[in-house]
Amino acid sequence: AVAPGMDNRRTYLALLALAVATALLVSACGGSGDSGAAAPDTPAVTVAVSSVDGVGDVLVDAQGAALYAADQERSGMVVCTGSCTSIWKPLTVSGRPTAGDGVVAKLGTVERPDGHRQVTLAGRLLYRFMEDPQAGTVTGNGFADSFDGQAFRWHVATPQGISTSDDNSSSSSGSPGYYG
Repeated sequence: AVAPGMDNRRTYLALLALAVATALLVSACGGSGDSGAAAPDTPAVTVAVSSVDGVGDVLVDAQGAALYAADQERSGMVVCTGSCTSIWKPLTVSGRPTAGDGVVAKLGTVERPDGHRQVTLAGRLLYRFMEDPQAGTVTGNGFADSFDGQAFRWHVATPQGISTSDDNSSSSSGSPGYYG
């Protein structure tokens, strides 16, 4: 026979054990509180390879957006600042960038004037083109523009490095040109 009140105590202990187990499970699944959110525009970056119709294999960010580099930043020095970054968003990380399968060229980082760490591919700074209509498209390859008197020419990143071609086969129209 069970003493009066013993069933309530067992039920309470069982519920307490279940709550502790649930809390442990949630914290294990949730990871650390850091979760790569150093800045609102900093994704948990993994540079990956994606095949784009008409273009071939290109590098993309964690959201599938194609990545580009400017000829004017071949030295690894940041030139795209100010209004340039409203069209060409620097790919930034809070830690070390990681490469997905098939990325051959080495990833690194460079400190931008604003203090963020920008991802590089074989020393070339990587950007997302805000005019690409959706993930899996390349419309900025060979694109020429100018910001604050500085001219730029952009090329899509490939698993081996930065393209030297201006082929922009996934674009349905010519480069409209942005001047700021």
